[in-house]
Amino acid sequence: MASRANHRVLLGPGLLCAAALACANISPVGAVEGQPAPAVATSGLPTASGARLAGDSKQTRFILDLDKAVPFHAFALANPYRVVVDIPQVNFTLPAGTGSTGRGLVKAFRYGLVMPGGSRIVFDLTGPARVAKSYVLDAANGQPPRLVLEFEEVDQTTFMQSLAAANAPQLRPAISDSTDIAAPATVPAEPAKPAAADPRPLIVIDPGHGGIDNGTQAGGESEKNLVLEFALALRDRIEKSGKYRVAMTRTDDTFIPLDDRVKIARNQSAALFVSIHADALPRREGDAQGATIYTLSDRASDAEAERLAEAENKADAIGGVNLTEEPTEVADILIDLAQRETRTFSNRFARLLAGEMKNSARMYKHPLKSAGFRVLKAPDVPSVLVELGYVSNKSDLEHLVSENWRSKTAGSMAQAIDTFFAKRLATAGPAN
Repeated sequence: MASRANHRVLLGPGLLCAAALACANISPVGAVEGQPAPAVATSGLPTASGARLAGDSKQTRFILDLDKAVPFHAFALANPYRVVVDIPQVNFTLPAGTGSTGRGLVKAFRYGLVMPGGSRIVFDLTGPARVAKSYVLDAANGQPPRLVLEFEEVDQTTFMQSLAAANAPQLRPAISDSTDIAAPATVPAEPAKPAAADPRPLIVIDPGHGGIDNGTQAGGESEKNLVLEFALALRDRIEKSGKYRVAMTRTDDTFIPLDDRVKIARNQSAALFVSIHADALPRREGDAQGATIYTLSDRASDAEAERLAEAENKADAIGGVNLTEEPTEVADILIDLAQRETRTFSNRFARLLAGEMKNSARMYKHPLKSAGFRVLKAPDVPSVLVELGYVSNKSDLEHLVSENWRSKTAGSMAQAIDTFFAKRLATAGPAN
């Protein structure tokens, strides 16, 4: 390891303390197994080419190989125990599988784009631990620049004290030192004004997951990529008719928090919100296939719906967002769910969608379900969540990667949207 004179220490308050950590017995190991690197490389950005863990259940070191030094900031989260590291946007070219298995204090780690201009690494810990040292080593002795974190085991009291001291820093301060990185995109605080008072209904399409959150994975495919390709095809099909405006919650491999997806629809006064996903079953739970359409319910319609909603609602935890306290707006939304008209429209669209999709896609044996998905909680926007199929099923996966299948299924969804809005306009009457 290069001399400590060659590294630049970047420590956060409280959590990243300067206490010494003896690491003489820690030796490097090969790249660990884990999540695939994002598929799209971006030129001009720093590149991370390797990552490894070393150590034991008392002291564990993480090393990230880079082609240039980057600023960073780390903080911890509880329930479950995690450490989050924010860095400027990085092109991850790590070997496929990096991060899914851990060592010592680290159960596993994930990485990826969390917003334009910012990347994130999230470590799942085996128990309470803190970052005793963190620093960037400059290139030296034939070694590339490296970001190094040294974890040490602590008791729960010490861990919780470090949380209070760190105050869960946000991503923006972590990248403020980088002058060549674009500022992170934010959800507009005020409703967007439609250009030239365009009277056409606005449809918001929400490709699930993205960035650091891969979603389900099977057969070398990630849910985040499959649903983005489908959502873009659906957008193009809807726009081609000229009857509607279309907005996307994401158009690239970016992580969008769940509440921000809802805000995008509400801030722009969307007439319909369609969230696109693809499910998977663990091998021990057997096989399932076909598309399913979900609407919001305080109580899941069956155990499978409850399992899926619980998994999807953890997306922010995957991105390292602290979910211990929900914002006031979410509490308000839960109260506003008494608005029966919105729920009635959501259920009506779900039935229309199931009727059209059965002509082009295999449907699940019970295709209409309800569950407490957070992205469906806008009180004033009819919303559905569509599980296109199971990536864990060979036949469904073949459909999901097929351009022909995407085109036909997007067409059937577009037809359902036409029928839905025709019925809404007829119900409203010419006076309205």
